[in-house]
Amino acid sequence: MRALNIAATGMLAQQLNVEVISNNIANMNTTAYKRQRAEFQDLLYQDERRVGSSSSDTGTIVPSGIQLGLGVRTAAVYRMTGQGQIITTENSLDLAIQGKGYFQVTLPSGETAYTRAGSLQLSPEGQIVTANGYTVLPGITIPNDAIDVTVNSSGQVEVTLAGQVQPQTVGQLELATFPNEVGLQALGDNLYAETPASGNPTTGVPGSTGFGTVLQGFLETSNVDVVQEITNLIRAQRAYEMNSKVIETSDQMLQTMTQLH
Repeated sequence: MRALNIAATGMLAQQLNVEVISNNIANMNTTAYKRQRAEFQDLLYQDERRVGSSSSDTGTIVPSGIQLGLGVRTAAVYRMTGQGQIITTENSLDLAIQGKGYFQVTLPSGETAYTRAGSLQLSPEGQIVTANGYTVLPGITIPNDAIDVTVNSSGQVEVTLAGQVQPQTVGQLELATFPNEVGLQALGDNLYAETPASGNPTTGVPGSTGFGTVLQGFLETSNVDVVQEITNLIRAQRAYEMNSKVIETSDQMLQTMTQLH
């Protein structure tokens, strides 16, 4: 009886769907988190009567045939890259990207990772780093005697030193964009890595063509819509229950068959 295996694939698919939804809800307060969506595809079909085959010697054609599906499988977990809300923090090293682009970060391995989480801090040497201490490229150092740090919308970092009126430029932040943002590999810690699917990064100054702008004293929140996620969770739960009902019904049918004499 195919229904048992078909319903089992449905239950596995909805289990994964719930896992994706639960991860979205768990990260509803994660800075710059991008919600994910599970996508499914139907499995192979068994042809009991092939569509388009000849049904007689006179050349008549079977118009529809009999195809029995074998269930469902997960095709992808798609990342929704829409802009999250911008909230104010009044912290001079909190930077939000409004529009396209990622900050570039140097990992301990020397590789470059990418992030939209702009909750930045200073290292003991005064370099601008992430919460994990990873250097934000191009490696901007804030002098110890700086009394104020300003980052304009173009990513230019300026400091005001004690006893001076005119601010000094100490560095220029650059953003990276990708042809296919969805193809980035999530590394955790709000970091992403380049993959063959994402394409090669293009770097540029914030505010230039194709790049977003930088907002100082703001952070981008996650783009998770809690009401939508709860709705999706209910739908996934009901779909899981219906598939389990199919298994229960198939079991009852098999039980009836075994009782025949």
